[in-house]
Order: sequence, then C-alpha cells, then structure tokens
Amino acid sequence: MEKRYYSANDFYREKFGERLIKIALNGGFTCPNRDGSKAVGGCIFCSPSGSGDFAGNRDKTITEQFYEMKEIMNKKWPDGVYMAYFQAFTNTYAPVSVLREKFNEALSLPEVKALSIATRPDCLESDKISLIKELNESVYTCVELRLQTSKEETALLINRCFDNNCFKKAVKDLEGIDVTAHIILGLPGETKEDMLKSVCFAADCGVKGIKLQLLHVLKGTKLAEMYERGEFKTLTLEEYADIVVSCIEILPENIVIHRITGDGKGADLIAPLYSKNKKKVLNTINRELIKRNTYQGKLSPTNKAK
Repeated sequence: MEKRYYSANDFYREKFGERLIKIALNGGFTCPNRDGSKAVGGCIFCSPSGSGDFAGNRDKTITEQFYEMKEIMNKKWPDGVYMAYFQAFTNTYAPVSVLREKFNEALSLPEVKALSIATRPDCLESDKISLIKELNESVYTCVELRLQTSKEETALLINRCFDNNCFKKAVKDLEGIDVTAHIILGLPGETKEDMLKSVCFAADCGVKGIKLQLLHVLKGTKLAEMYERGEFKTLTLEEYADIVVSCIEILPENIVIHRITGDGKGADLIAPLYSKNKKKVLNTINRELIKRNTYQGKLSPTNKAK
C-alpha cells in the first residue's frame, strides 16, 4: 500500500537499518503539577501511573524493567534494535545526578542503541539540556515534549501548568536534538480548528516529530469525573479519522509522525471504547486518506510555497 505519511517506522529504519523497538521504562519520577510545586493532581487526563500504563514497574531497577519488557516485546518483534524509552511522568524532574544515573544504567545495556526521554518543557533547565546533548554525542537521544494543545484556555482547563512560550523556548534550547511534540486530539471544548492550530504551532516551533494521541477517558482521573457529569463528549471514530487526516495534510513532509492514535489500559478505559481496536482505528484513518486522495504535506504552507 502506498505510504501517505512519514511514519516512525520509516524514520527509524532509515536511521538504524532495521526495526527499532521501544522499551517503556519508569524512572520513578513525578511531575511539578502533581507534587505541589506548581499544582496537585496532575493533568486531568493523566492516569495514576503518569501516562505510563504500559511502562515497567517503578519498584524495580531500570535493568530489571528493561529485560522484563523486552521479553514481552519479543513475542511481537523478535528482531530489531532497542530504544530505552523513559515514558512515565516527567523524566527530567530530578537533579542531574539522578538523571545521569538512570539514563546511563539504561545505556549500559548492550541491546540499547537509542534513548528517548518524555518530559515537560518547564522541566528542562540548562544543566539538564546539557546532559541530553552530552548523551546525544555518544548515542542517539531524542526528547518527547508534552504540548497537548496550543489553546491556552484548554491548557488551563487540563491543569498543564506551563504556557506556549515555555514550549517554544524548550524546543529552541534543545537545538540539535530531535524533539517530538505530543498532542492530544479531542480535549474538552476544542474544535477541529483548535486541534489543527496546535499541530501548526508545534511544527512552527521546529519540532522534528509529532505524536497524535486520541483523548481517552480513564478511571480515576478528573477527566472521568467530567465525562460522567456529561460535560463533554469524546470524538467518534469518524470524527477522529477526519481530524487526523487533516493534521497529516498540513504537516510538512519532513516531520516524522510517530503516532496517529493511542489507547489506554483496557481495564481502566471508559471511553471511547472503539480505541481498544487499534487495527480498526488505523484502517479507518488509512481509508480516509485514500478516500480524500491525500497525503502528508499536501496542504502544508511549505509545500504550497514550492
């Protein structure tokens, strides 16, 4: 089937010559909007595990987590190179000495050929940025930066606790590092136009990748309480596919699209239930791309300027 967008699989195969397998790890961190530094409770959509529902057990060492998760992943992908993916909570929210110890433990494992650090833009002080750039000199190191939305009103609603300028500055400070922006589609009160503006904002900031996440409602979150009170509705599958395809169209063709959906832990998922069937979601998006005879960059400003 014709490729209509620049996927993470394509990018990593170009870079490493084979499949890259992410091993999700839990570094035992927390977040500034959970511990009272900026707020409490975290973002309203975030699960008790800090969006690390599929990461390793924080009570175990990084090495123990890696090999446990590797064994699970091997059932699906027995061959490839491995990336240590620090996923849960905010993975630069600790002193540099602690970060160095955690990251180096992962990088000391012979199978690990790359490092990915998921974090917030307000937890990237100069010494932490220096550490990331230092690590990148010896092994491919990238940063997944949480944006979620560029609409400041929504940022307040979801308890994000940083503004757009903070995100923009972090991307600039991380020059030389591949930065992927994490964006959630379907946040309460947002229109399709709002979501497309978030994608454009991230691209304009200079990110190298985009991760599009379907909003899902999980038990034990403030978002679940809002949903149960009827304060918002989740996107239908058809609405979601339409929005994702529109996002793909406006993204410059050189930006890697790392994800076009997302799912929550099955036992905790309240809505939308169709997200449990990832294959169906992906097929619906691909059908919409074909139906509209469109592809990444078709409507991006950079493509129009050519």
